[in-house]
Amino acid sequence: MLDAIRWDSDLIHRYDIAGPRYTSYPTAVQFNSQVGAFDLLHALRDSRKALRPLSLYVHIPFCANICYYCACNKVITKDRGRALPYLQRLEQEIQLIACHLNPAQKVEQLHLGGGTPTFLSHDELRQLMSQLRQHFNLLDDDSGDYGIEIDPREADWSTMGLLRELGFNRVSVGLQDLDPNVQRAVNRLQSLDETRAIIEAARTLQYRSINIDLIYGLPKQTPDNFARTIDEVINLQPDRLSVFNYAHLPERFMPQRRIDSNDLPAPAEKLEMLHRTIEQLTAAGYRYIGMDHFALPDDELAIAQEESTLQRNFQGYTTHGHCDLIGLGVSAISQIGDLYCQNSSDLNQYQNTLASAQLATSRGLLCNADDRLRREVIQQIICNLTLEFASIERQFNIDFGGYFAALWPRLTEMAADGLIELDHERLTVLPAGRLLVRSVCMVFDAYLEQQNRQRFSRVI
Repeated sequence: MLDAIRWDSDLIHRYDIAGPRYTSYPTAVQFNSQVGAFDLLHALRDSRKALRPLSLYVHIPFCANICYYCACNKVITKDRGRALPYLQRLEQEIQLIACHLNPAQKVEQLHLGGGTPTFLSHDELRQLMSQLRQHFNLLDDDSGDYGIEIDPREADWSTMGLLRELGFNRVSVGLQDLDPNVQRAVNRLQSLDETRAIIEAARTLQYRSINIDLIYGLPKQTPDNFARTIDEVINLQPDRLSVFNYAHLPERFMPQRRIDSNDLPAPAEKLEMLHRTIEQLTAAGYRYIGMDHFALPDDELAIAQEESTLQRNFQGYTTHGHCDLIGLGVSAISQIGDLYCQNSSDLNQYQNTLASAQLATSRGLLCNADDRLRREVIQQIICNLTLEFASIERQFNIDFGGYFAALWPRLTEMAADGLIELDHERLTVLPAGRLLVRSVCMVFDAYLEQQNRQRFSRVI
């Protein structure tokens, strides 16, 4: 069993700096416009030849109401009719992508995100899933990980029944906070009863896994009122919890400009919220996976971390990192072999490009040998909290100590501070370093010094 977290306020203050979340390495900041549709088609051909399994992500950008904290790519509209032209172009994209793949490539993982995927009508959801099943090899024995993001204000028992019928077996429920004052400050009024109804429906309908999303650091939050939210959520007994740190970046995300910065909790209060959250969830039996994620001990993420098989991609922690990830929809990101590519983030441009029968790829990156090496190093550290140098040396035919000689003084300093244990055979993240694992990974990031760190959230 992995060691528990050790809270060390001094280390947190010293190492709590802005940096990437490493859902990829190199990060999306490095994407450039030199990568286009031709590169994507080439990567799809390689995927087809290798018969690699697939993970599909489908982005549905529409929301009926704006949440002021949100940094997602979304379209706020009450007009449900706006979904139809988007779905028509999405179906074109599905067809254009699928024809370059082999029907034998199984879709082990599927995720609908947004936005609010249940903005779509029941008929539209049926049609979308029909298109996906027609063009991709979706599993029909309930063995795949097929998930969808749910806003309890936009779903009911009949919606949950439909989604289960369509093959979904995992749900991620947006909650953020239960305090009415906080909800008003971020324009997301959502009762505990609404949320509980969706959780109960998911359990009755035998969904395999339930995740709840929370955010700490929102306006009007205090350590006491957030602790009450955590207690209520523990009573709901989700299999997983995502407790995200709110990053207030109004210069980048326009909806956040509606938040009064005077209402935001002080940094010390945010730290106390996180500290108490970890204590509450640990006492309730949850394991800290890393990067704001918690899971019950029998959850497959917790088991994978114990067995050192946990992976990470644009969908977060996963047991399906071996799959080629294909992103469909506006702003969606794909990771196919060594290629990262992203669709246009502009809805009109996305739709117009597909209307002319062209893929909407607008930027990306093709990993070089150094990227592949550092990607594996960072993945091992952030997922499994240990790095065996000999394994990296065999895989990449390098001398680890020589290749990363310039980094050794910084790693030695972290070892002296108690974040990591370091010798000539391995690096191990210690209990005091688990909350700061991003800071350890940042040592191996070759691009970080070139980047504007204001683009990133802080580690804690």
